Amino acid sequence: QVQLVESGGGLVQPGGSLRLSCAISGSSISMYNMGWYRQAPGKPREWVADILSEGTTNYLPSVKGRFIISRDNAKETVYLQLTDLKPEDTAVYTCRAYPGYWGQGTKVTVSA
Repeated sequence: QVQLVESGGGLVQPGGSLRLSCAISGSSISMYNMGWYRQAPGKPREWVADILSEGTTNYLPSVKGRFIISRDNAKETVYLQLTDLKPEDTAVYTCRAYPGYWGQGTKVTVSA
């Protein structure tokens, strides 16, 4: 059974940074294209970034240049480095192994 577990969320001030991790078990992460999504309070879930199995990355325009998605297949983990965080980045961030495996999410709160 494939499971995804996120970690690394927390409370950070505007302009701060966090690194989110998503570890896979029950399969090999190298088999999957991986993505990060987020859901802010009262809003629908939105796609943030993805990284294909061969390493190509794609980003939501509002996070491009501030967030970096990466993967370490040896550690069975995908990361999302968040920098220059803004209050509007506050959300629960969830990783996805395409097409149908999702984690439970980790909460990021950006507030002074």
